Amino acid sequence: MKNTVLDLQEVDFSYTKEPCVKKASLEISQNQFIGIIGPNGSGKTTLIKLMMGLLEPTSGKIHLFGENPKESFSKIGYVPQVRIYDQKFPISVLDVVLMGALSKLTISGKFPKEVKEKALSLMDTIGLTSIQDQCFGTLSGGQAQRVLIARAILNDPEILFLDEPTVGLDVETQSIIADLLVKLKKSMTIVMVTHHLQSFIKDLDTVFCVQQEVSKLKPEEVCEHFSLGVYHSPLLNKKGDTGCC
Repeated sequence: MKNTVLDLQEVDFSYTKEPCVKKASLEISQNQFIGIIGPNGSGKTTLIKLMMGLLEPTSGKIHLFGENPKESFSKIGYVPQVRIYDQKFPISVLDVVLMGALSKLTISGKFPKEVKEKALSLMDTIGLTSIQDQCFGTLSGGQAQRVLIARAILNDPEILFLDEPTVGLDVETQSIIADLLVKLKKSMTIVMVTHHLQSFIKDLDTVFCVQQEVSKLKPEEVCEHFSLGVYHSPLLNKKGDTGCC
C-alpha cells in the first residue's frame, strides 16, 4: 500500500495580485526522490516553502505526514539556496553540522556526547572528517554543500528538502552530491529543486515541472531541453523523437 508523505490539493499562492503557484495538486510517497524543475521565477522555491509550512497557501490544502506542515517541523530537513558566507566568521565545519541538533543542547550549552559522536560519524560517511576543524567560510562550494546536507540530516529527518544544491558546482561535484542523495533515499523522502536535472535524472522517481501550475512527469518523459534550462510546451517528450517535444 502506498504510504503518502506529502499531499497538495488545489493549492494557490500569491505574493501580489498575480498568482505565483496556481492550482497545484501533487502527491509524494515515502522514500521517493523527487525533482522539481522550471524556469527562473516559476514558483519552485515558493512551492517547497509551502510544502514545509514556511508559507501559507492562499487557498487549497497541504498535508505533510497527514497534518499541517507546521506540526511536522521536527520531521523536516532543509538545505536552502544560500551561496554567500562570511569567510572571517570563526565557525568550524563540525560546529555547522552540530547546528542541525540545536534542540539537543544541554542547559550548560553543550551537546551530549552521543550527538557529537553521531555528527562525527556522519561527517566520516560523507567525506568531511579531514576538514572538520576548518573554518566553514573557507570551503569550496562542493564542500560547503556537503556540510549543509550533513547539518540538515543530523536529526534523522523523514523528509529532506533541497533548493538548488548544485548551483555553481562543477560536474564532478554534482555527481558526488547526486550519489550522496541516492544513498539518503533509503532512509528518507527527498524533494529537490534543481536546474541540473541531467545530474539526477536517472535516479529520480518523479519530476514536477513548475510553471505556476504543476505538471507531473516520469523521468523518461522529460524533454532534453529541460535539462538545459529551456522550457516550452508541450511538456512530454514523445517516444521515438530525437529529444525535442
